[in-house]
Amino acid sequence: MPLYLEFPSWIDPYVVSFLPIRWYAVMYVLAFATAYALYAYQLKRDRTRDIDDDTSQMLFIVAVIGLLIGARIFSVLFYGDARYYLTHPWMIFWPFRNGRFVGLPGMSYHGGVVGALVAGWIYARIKGFRFLRQVDYIVAGIPLGYTFGRIGNFINGELYGRVSSAPWAMVFPSAPSFSTNEEWVRRIADAQGIQYVIGDMVNLPRHPSQLYEAFFEGIVLFLILWFICRPLMRRYALKPGSMLSFYIFGYGFFRFFIEYCRQPDADIGYVITLTGEGGEIALFESFGNISKGQVFCLVMMVSAIILFIVVNTRRAGCRSRSGKG
Repeated sequence: MPLYLEFPSWIDPYVVSFLPIRWYAVMYVLAFATAYALYAYQLKRDRTRDIDDDTSQMLFIVAVIGLLIGARIFSVLFYGDARYYLTHPWMIFWPFRNGRFVGLPGMSYHGGVVGALVAGWIYARIKGFRFLRQVDYIVAGIPLGYTFGRIGNFINGELYGRVSSAPWAMVFPSAPSFSTNEEWVRRIADAQGIQYVIGDMVNLPRHPSQLYEAFFEGIVLFLILWFICRPLMRRYALKPGSMLSFYIFGYGFFRFFIEYCRQPDADIGYVITLTGEGGEIALFESFGNISKGQVFCLVMMVSAIILFIVVNTRRAGCRSRSGKG
């Protein structure tokens, strides 16, 4: 008897079969709409006069555009064939391959964060409003929107996790198969009740890491930011930028550990192997095997701590000096 789950056969990546519209795109529209709705709700509730409706809407649009640009460039530089794109820069945002529309294959979340922040900061400088205050409002709702994005990845059957013998592990149709000539493949197959003949290629169950991310980086992080961090901001009069630091640290923290369940890119593998192991990236072998995504998560957490310290000390110091004058 199989001890794993099959990817639901009723899930179709296309909304309707006769139109090239994927649920993935719909989920990202829902993600942006949810994040903006929560941003607008906070502005209305707090009756802030820092920014008018037109400016807040444009800020969100500019941030989304920066997110897409940053996510794509980051993916090309750190996860793609950087040499090819440096000699063919027009292909970075060209959505066609071999005469077929493929969108923008390859987007990096970490690059999206950088791109959104840079674009928003530039727009704030142009319009003259307090950037960090608005960012704090925006990031409080981003995780709930992010949940839809990861559900979109699950519907696409992409970004699946490592091979697992857990009872909730799932066989993704698009995942690569493994030869049963390998001992570890037979071991997992036997544990999961998969029938095979030596030499067969089998598609092994994997962690549904997209759903892990949707839950922890999405729902759980949203609840922490919305119901714990926001009250803390008011109670202790934390400075603008504090919520951004909470968000960056929280995302980096959850993503770092979920990466142990998510398979690294085959052409990159691990960037750090503290234990000397790391031969088969489809398996979890050691906490000492660190992927490139985890390195970026560590950078996020360290940056968040520095940001929190800076915004809550420097500004207080500036106010104190101006008061003496």
